[in-house]
Amino acid sequence: MVKSGGRQSENASANARLAAIVGSSFDAIIGKDLNSIITDWNRAAERMFGYSAEEAIGRSMLILTPEHLHDEEADIIERIRKGEGVASFDTMRKRKDGSLIAVSVTVSPIWNPSGDIIGASTIARDITAAKESERRIRLLMREVNHRVKNQFAVILSMVRETNRRSANPDEFEEMIRARIMALSRSHDLLVTSEWAGASLFDLIQEHLKPFGHEERISLSGPLLTLQSNAVQNLGMAFHELGTNSSKYGALAGEGGHVEITWTVETGPVAQRRFNLVWQETSSADAANGEPNGAARKGFGTVVLQRVAPQALGGSSSLERSPGQMKWSLTAPLEAIIVPQFSAESEGDFSV
Repeated sequence: MVKSGGRQSENASANARLAAIVGSSFDAIIGKDLNSIITDWNRAAERMFGYSAEEAIGRSMLILTPEHLHDEEADIIERIRKGEGVASFDTMRKRKDGSLIAVSVTVSPIWNPSGDIIGASTIARDITAAKESERRIRLLMREVNHRVKNQFAVILSMVRETNRRSANPDEFEEMIRARIMALSRSHDLLVTSEWAGASLFDLIQEHLKPFGHEERISLSGPLLTLQSNAVQNLGMAFHELGTNSSKYGALAGEGGHVEITWTVETGPVAQRRFNLVWQETSSADAANGEPNGAARKGFGTVVLQRVAPQALGGSSSLERSPGQMKWSLTAPLEAIIVPQFSAESEGDFSV
């Protein structure tokens, strides 16, 4: 037989444990009466909304509700009076300083020992981080959609131009496969950085890797992080330059050399400009006597003279002579590097 005093002691112990759980909860737990007057306020509510328990208890829940959502509180109380709970829903609440916070709210009726509804308990969870993550995902999906459409447009252009300049289906297949793989290499660099950009040095190395002869290629210039548009268009240019060089230029025979340099300079109206030069030297009789691959009027020439410079808001020049080829590109620096890139952090390197 359990004595009354023992039962009271157990109840007191259970209430103490419940109070400890509520007090230490990460979520804001708020009690209110049927007039929306706050009766209970845990430490998480203090942290979330900025009011101390002394400031909040005795005041209306409307101090936490943005004005345009006041009807929301009236609807909640109406449902509580009917004995209905309010399942979790996402909404906005207002802090003491007036700032808004995204929360997930659950509201349940509170009954007294007689079975009468005397109020409601509200549990609010801060979902700011989750909402920001959702926003970033939506933004990323829109950006991916935009980039995919751009890639489709580029691929269609490649197919059309390559078809025009291919002597037979086998040549077409070989060239279009190589160009799509080049696009894929640029894409992989961007994916690796979560679309934050790619190093110019890494981009050049990635596109010239398939042609080998690394010991005959030198790179020199400041450390730059390219934005996605520059990655795609410069990547196309480097692929075409590397392809031509490996077939008809410096990388086709013995003794050839490719030098790639880039600088950042300040123009006459204080606009910073990006300058890049691809310079290669080879024997005049390289690749079965053809003077230089750049002289072949193909899709590569279109990329170098029109596609890449126009896409970057700049200009280019292509000079060729027996054993020599030079491609120069100049463009506004803002069209090349990621917006947050600090020019003061640039450092030079040479390879």
